[in-house]
Amino acid sequence: MSAEAADREAATSSRPCTPPQTSWFEFVLEEALLEQHLQKPSPDPPPVQLIVQFLEQASKPSVNEQNQVQPPPDNKRNRILKLLALKVAAHLKWDLDVLEKSLSVPVLNMLLNELLCISKVPPGTKHVDVDLSSLPPTTAMAILLYNRWAIRTIVQSSFPVKQVKPGPPQLNVMNHIQQEKELTENILKVLKEQAADSILVLEGALKLNKDLYVHTIRTLDLLAMEPGMVNGETESSTAGLKISAEEIQCQVCYDLGAIYFQQGSTNAAVHEKAKEKFFKTKELIAKNGSSSLHFTIDEERLAGYCQACEVLTSSSDDASQQATPYSKIHSCMKSGKYQDLVKIFLEDNLTLSLPEQFRQSVLRELFQKAQQGNDALDEVCFKVCVCNTVCDVLQGRIIDIQFCQLFLKPSKEKIDFLLEVCSGSINLESASEELKRRMAAFLKNLCLGMEDLQFVFMISSHELFIKLLKDDERKLLIDQMRKRSPRINLCTKPVTSFYDIPASASVNIGQLEHQLILSVDPWRIRQILIELHGMTSERQFWTISNKWEVPNVYGSVILGIKDSLTRDLVYILMAKGLHCCAIKDFVHAKQLFAACLELVTEFSPKLRQVMLNEMLLLDIYTHEAGAGVSGERPPSDLISRVRGYLEMRVPDIPLRQVIAEECVAFLLNWCENEYLTMQVPLPLVQTNPYVKLGQLLAATCKELPGPKESRRTAKDLWEVVVQICSVSNQHKRGNDGRVSLIKHRESTLGIMYRSELLSFIKKLREPLVLTTILSLFVKLHNVREDIVNDIAAEHISIWPSSIPNLQSVDFEAVAITVKELVSYALTINANNHFWLIIQADIYFATNQYSAALHYYLQAGAVCSDFFNKMVPPDVYTDQVIKRMIKCCSLLNCHTQVAILCQFLREVDYKTAFKALQEQNSHDAMDSYYEYIWDVTILEYLTYLHHKRGETDKRQIAIKAIGQTELNASNPEEVLQLAAQRRKKKFLQAMAKLYF
Repeated sequence: MSAEAADREAATSSRPCTPPQTSWFEFVLEEALLEQHLQKPSPDPPPVQLIVQFLEQASKPSVNEQNQVQPPPDNKRNRILKLLALKVAAHLKWDLDVLEKSLSVPVLNMLLNELLCISKVPPGTKHVDVDLSSLPPTTAMAILLYNRWAIRTIVQSSFPVKQVKPGPPQLNVMNHIQQEKELTENILKVLKEQAADSILVLEGALKLNKDLYVHTIRTLDLLAMEPGMVNGETESSTAGLKISAEEIQCQVCYDLGAIYFQQGSTNAAVHEKAKEKFFKTKELIAKNGSSSLHFTIDEERLAGYCQACEVLTSSSDDASQQATPYSKIHSCMKSGKYQDLVKIFLEDNLTLSLPEQFRQSVLRELFQKAQQGNDALDEVCFKVCVCNTVCDVLQGRIIDIQFCQLFLKPSKEKIDFLLEVCSGSINLESASEELKRRMAAFLKNLCLGMEDLQFVFMISSHELFIKLLKDDERKLLIDQMRKRSPRINLCTKPVTSFYDIPASASVNIGQLEHQLILSVDPWRIRQILIELHGMTSERQFWTISNKWEVPNVYGSVILGIKDSLTRDLVYILMAKGLHCCAIKDFVHAKQLFAACLELVTEFSPKLRQVMLNEMLLLDIYTHEAGAGVSGERPPSDLISRVRGYLEMRVPDIPLRQVIAEECVAFLLNWCENEYLTMQVPLPLVQTNPYVKLGQLLAATCKELPGPKESRRTAKDLWEVVVQICSVSNQHKRGNDGRVSLIKHRESTLGIMYRSELLSFIKKLREPLVLTTILSLFVKLHNVREDIVNDIAAEHISIWPSSIPNLQSVDFEAVAITVKELVSYALTINANNHFWLIIQADIYFATNQYSAALHYYLQAGAVCSDFFNKMVPPDVYTDQVIKRMIKCCSLLNCHTQVAILCQFLREVDYKTAFKALQEQNSHDAMDSYYEYIWDVTILEYLTYLHHKRGETDKRQIAIKAIGQTELNASNPEEVLQLAAQRRKKKFLQAMAKLYF
């Protein structure tokens, strides 16, 4: 026997009965007090913190004579302390639930290791290699306890932990917490590495089928006695606390089930094993009873595990036979049968068996799938959200914000489904008064929150609403609606149909007025007006809705019609048609305008031309929103009608400016430049500012490929825009006699206001036209004297380089316009690299360097297939590269600066070397060295790192230089290929960083 083994044997066989008088007397006194406490007839459980105190004292490092810290000595004092800790745990019957709640992972790890040591488990032996059946019962039980704890700790570490709010910071406490955290992480790392072995040990324990024993205070005392006094009792099968085979199997099955369930998150097949273990645990508890177990099991948690396993392991074949709603929902989610899912939620609104958290988790999962691009799930999300909301209403909970967001734009289908869910979620015959009151309040508040009266009447006329609200409550609701819309007289009785009211004098006028507001059928509108005028001749029915708006230029003509019925009908048809046009309901707008045209043709040529103009505008909108989106050219007759409108010379016809604006934009968008340049009548150009602007734009676009001397129209367009962006200055003498200068932002000097010009440009979609007008504003922005950073743009050279009167131009408004125009242009084509460069330059000029880099990189990416091809030199000019260098420099990304210096036509070594000298770099530094192809820069890096003593980084630089493709003796083609490959990889890495 070795000296260490002999010393250990002596330590475990000696009883601490006669301590020295002074050195560790206090610890023996603690032992005596502890034994006295444990020997009481009904002792209270001793504080588990005693274990912590004993083990902390035993593990304190010592200091030798040279003041060097040494590991804790294996002396009698420390062995007594460890034995005391084991006795406390033995008194608690080694209940892991109690120990885990009170002890940290490092302390419990130390305690169980001491148990293994005192149970004669050879140190360094792998538990998986030991045959449990051949070991003494207490030794086998110690191994089981350790491996069960290891598995339970791994499972527990996978659960989210609520962070405890820290108190006032104390340095020694924070250091202790940090040390304990690091120690716990190290122990967890080891336990996870040994998890497979621990599982095998526990699986082997299930095959034992024999009772085991765990150490008690008595067996621990026997182990501390002299060897001659033990008499072999601790090695027998009767020493210690007996744990039956069934109890062992029950606890081990539960712990194995927990670890298998946790592993199932990455391997679904393991759920079958978890299911088998949990159901075995359930059988053993049913057989033996939970009260007889020494180690209690949380039966509610076990039931949850079993239910989850049933759901996760169910197959599509037996989905129809599933008994629980959870299984059915899981099956529906798995198979994509979302309508069945909605049905389950609707049925559960009566039984209320699903918890609120589970309902919300299903809805969140559906929203996530919908956001990933599955548009078909939008309707399902709405339906499940409605089911959840009605369930919340019935249970008195607050309505979720998601329902409010989904119901911002209600529709007939949404209202129908909501009413279906409300009706199916409450049984009026058996429901309590409280449930009825909650549902009634929900429906009433829903009505008050809606603006569209058609939807209000859909709810208020529903059978459920009528049964839930009493007559006086409905009258009160109607009064509230009246206050909101004073012109509307709501009927107290529900109307079964809004479109089939019999034309009889007994029908309430209020009902007919509501029908008039809601209807978009022109013939029904005519019928209602005839009935209303038959009942009373005193009302002007075109005034009953404040949403019926007709432009002033038309209003005076329409209201001049003498016959009141015709006046009401024309006004309402036009107002409804314009409203439908505004909300892009072009089908109903066309029907209303056609009926109005047919009506006015009989008596008013002026209004007939007005309706023809409005129908032309409607046809333009219809084409642009439909076939025009896919690039299909408009029919030739529509283009002819647009030209005819611009050339129309009918006197006294009220005209809306927006129609001329849309017509010119339409011709520009479809490249009718020849017509705008050559065929537009001169008087029209002189009188209509939009036609003049369109002609100048078309002529400039047409001449863009030509020589500079042919660009007279570009100068004309420049002068027009400069005049629009100029401000009129006025001098005013104040009370003190001083003369002050007043600037008017919206100048009347130009052919239109700047806001009107901006509105017109935002109707354009043709890339060449947008590029032209954008480059004009960029040039105008660059002309100012105090400009520091110019903005680059395509075709910028065609514009004049100076303005005679710089003070007259509102450059602040020009800068705002440039930003708005480039933002709009990128909504038309987000992949136009010239527009992206303009956006980047704007961010660069306003010191937003990260955003500027984003757009510079995006411009290069879109024209090079994400840098798989070479970026055209007219995109990444030297100016762009220098700005990218400055952005990286100001963002402290100095290695990126050095790499970008290689992109210039002539490598900027001065800037590159200066950047590399910076030690405070925010980029990846040496990991970027593989992107450098200039050997001079690499050699400088090698020298720099050698000078700083940075050996590792120097080796990386040397490795980069040593690549054969960078050899100066290589052909030029090889060197260019090497440079191009590194450019590609670097730009792709930058794009991933800034996109």
